[in-house]
Amino acid sequence: MKLITTHDRSFQKELHKILTRANLDMASVTPVVQEILQEVKERGDEALLAHVARFDGWTPHSIRDLMVDPDLMVEAYAKLDEELRDALNIAFQRIEAYHRKQLPKSWLDFEANGTVLGQKVGPVERAGLYIPGGKAAYPSSLLMNAIPAMVAGVEEIIVTTPTPNGQINDLLLAACYLCNIRHVYRIGGASAIGALAFGTQTIPKVDVIAGPGNIFVATAKKLVYGEVNIDMVAGPSEIGILADESANPVYVAADLLSQAEHDEMASSILVTPSRKLADRVAQEVERLLEQLERREIASTSIRERGAIIVVDSMEEGVAIMNQIAPEHLEILTANPFALLPHIRHAGAIFLGSQTPEPIGDYIAGPNHTLPTGGTARFYSPLSVEHFLKKSSIIAFSSEAMEELGWAAAALARAEGLQAHALSVEVRLKDRP
Repeated sequence: MKLITTHDRSFQKELHKILTRANLDMASVTPVVQEILQEVKERGDEALLAHVARFDGWTPHSIRDLMVDPDLMVEAYAKLDEELRDALNIAFQRIEAYHRKQLPKSWLDFEANGTVLGQKVGPVERAGLYIPGGKAAYPSSLLMNAIPAMVAGVEEIIVTTPTPNGQINDLLLAACYLCNIRHVYRIGGASAIGALAFGTQTIPKVDVIAGPGNIFVATAKKLVYGEVNIDMVAGPSEIGILADESANPVYVAADLLSQAEHDEMASSILVTPSRKLADRVAQEVERLLEQLERREIASTSIRERGAIIVVDSMEEGVAIMNQIAPEHLEILTANPFALLPHIRHAGAIFLGSQTPEPIGDYIAGPNHTLPTGGTARFYSPLSVEHFLKKSSIIAFSSEAMEELGWAAAALARAEGLQAHALSVEVRLKDRP
């Protein structure tokens, strides 16, 4: 694993590489994605059937072959071993409880002059969830995307997931059953995003698309934004760790690898003022790599996009980590809560040696769909609010119009919008 210090001549160059990790080559795949989206928009179900045969290695004979029978979800849940079923239910309950606390309320404010101002909060009618199914299947992503939509009150949830060679993960189906999802389609990639965004003869158009995916999925989501809303354009997974000399090097190494095994493009960064810890972690990473089934993926990630940065002080380390703005940030120090007020940018913050990032992936409760590539500077985790929309409420009485209308008319005329001013002034003139 690459080890650098802030005094190395190459430090600024290496830091720049970390900060620009989000520069995915979307331009190279955009023409292909645009073509796929256009085909889905024009040909609907016919295009979906052709794309599944082309990309997923199996040939559906009709659109019904792309529909997952809800009975399969019931069967998948029923045949889970007891331990796994219990784990799935614990995750569901904790995620739901956390997201219920996020629900905003509608409100009305009555002013003395008869003005009523307020906000009406309500769910979108239909949400589309993209759940990866290529290199690995992620039932946890189904829970993390479906539960906030359910809590928001979304009436209809549509799930799409790729099924290489026609195979679908039983645990994903069990999670769908637990979330009472009835509409699951065996479609992946940009085709699925197109189907959700534009609708087809079979799949209805949704209002919001959420869920992670590869560069083709991310590019497709970016291109259909405006046709529908999206959660975010997320890139490969990443972890940043702030650690001092008190940290256990085995813990740190394991946590770095927890993200590296996701994808060759995943990023794992340790920042520490302890050279001793840095050296030990580098050794432990190499030792633990040999134990992983996905070691080829993890080793490529660690080699090409991983780094250990040795700083002069924890203050300097915090400043660098705020520049990086990682998707996941672990603070493994003697007093992690002391650093919390100084963290400005991170998707999720994990405090203390007993809080590894995978706890957040599965059962802690907060959402694991997080901003990547430094976008934690302005994006937030997926939440109930992604599936809600708000309407402003305004009601003026005659008294309020008489008291305040002149100000609106004056501002309208100053902007050169005569009809705007007139709309107010005719009411002011119409006083007895």
